[in-house]
Amino acid sequence: MKLKTFKRGVHPYGGKELSKDCPIVKLDAEDIMVYPLSQNLGAPSKPVVSKGDRVLKGQMIAEAGGFIGAPIFSSVSGTVKAIEKRLTANGSKVESIVIENDRLEETVEGFGIERNLEDMSAEDIVEAVKNAGIVGLGGAGFPTYVKLSPKNKNDIDTIIINGAECEPYLTSDYRLLLEKPEEILRGIQAILKVFPTAKAIIGIEDNKPDAIDLMTRIARIDDKVDVCALKTKYPQGGERQLIYAVTGRKIHSKMLPADKGCIVDNVGTVFAIYEAVYKNMPLIHNIVTVTGEAVNKAANFDVPLGVNHRYILETAGGAKENAIKFISGGPMMGIAMGNIDVPTVKTTSSILVFDKDDVADAKETNCIHCGRCVKACPQSLVPQLMGQAMKKNNVAEFEKLGGMECIECGSCAYVCPAKIPLTQMFKLGRVQVREANAKKN
Repeated sequence: MKLKTFKRGVHPYGGKELSKDCPIVKLDAEDIMVYPLSQNLGAPSKPVVSKGDRVLKGQMIAEAGGFIGAPIFSSVSGTVKAIEKRLTANGSKVESIVIENDRLEETVEGFGIERNLEDMSAEDIVEAVKNAGIVGLGGAGFPTYVKLSPKNKNDIDTIIINGAECEPYLTSDYRLLLEKPEEILRGIQAILKVFPTAKAIIGIEDNKPDAIDLMTRIARIDDKVDVCALKTKYPQGGERQLIYAVTGRKIHSKMLPADKGCIVDNVGTVFAIYEAVYKNMPLIHNIVTVTGEAVNKAANFDVPLGVNHRYILETAGGAKENAIKFISGGPMMGIAMGNIDVPTVKTTSSILVFDKDDVADAKETNCIHCGRCVKACPQSLVPQLMGQAMKKNNVAEFEKLGGMECIECGSCAYVCPAKIPLTQMFKLGRVQVREANAKKN
């Protein structure tokens, strides 16, 4: 079998053996649950409850703040104790709804009621996804219903299910593939009903052979669903890289996947679509991997949204005494947390704990012009020159060099022998370019 892949990229240590054999364990909610209003790409959600209100599990507590937005739902029944700013994983304080859990697990009317896909139109499916508050669970949290509503709907011929999980250490998607394969297939079939002329391809890296075999057997039920074995390489799960590997089509920063006839959804997102469409359940939980060399016991948890990172970690047995670095997300694109007393949100995928901090320990030296960053960049950019432009604060030159094509994957910084913080520089540069362009308009 010839493995599909993209050009360039890197091969960081995987670390998946620490948690890949840990079955998903359902985690109980806490007494106090916190729901930040900024949980998706786009405008923050707007509260529709007030202090003192009693809410039910599955009840909408915040509505979408705009077209590029999504509602938020309570994962418990209880009482709204406050609407106030709370610390989040990225270090910012965000307006949040605080709910005291009454442990009664009372749900809203219709919660969990089985629905038949055959009785639903394409419009019904998109509306169910919209009303469930589903966002992309493998990336920036882009509202899923917007993805399912492209202007060129009839041109969509390929639905790509991202099961690559290329970030080192993460195994939540892998466990979903192994434990919920039928549900994932049904979620895919719901998407295919929205795009009746399309076929679906599930992309899985070859470091997950059992998942490839299982999903291949499951996919035989539907001749519009296939599995594509991908070469294990980072960032194989990046949207542009995945589209290229599976279809050979190229996407740039001014395009959407739909412009090339593709819709891409993460495995976790597809499972959430299954629950929304077939079971009338909003997005109130996700799968979180707890792992790393400084974790006492690795685990994969089914987590009610709104629980605290510290609570999840302690349930897994806590961190070792030598733990010095905590990351929400993967080691390549995740967020280093200065405080783990922060709530989980829709896009929380993992808690990583390490006994060393390669970034903090790195001593930056001068560029030696070795070209390793160029060979690693999956976007075929020249990070060396982009870095020089940013050091001179020449944002215009950074943009001219293709800075907006950077996907911030961290491959260049990973291979740089001079330990130049290229990714951080490029993140700043991209923000500055957007701000400059906004002023022009």
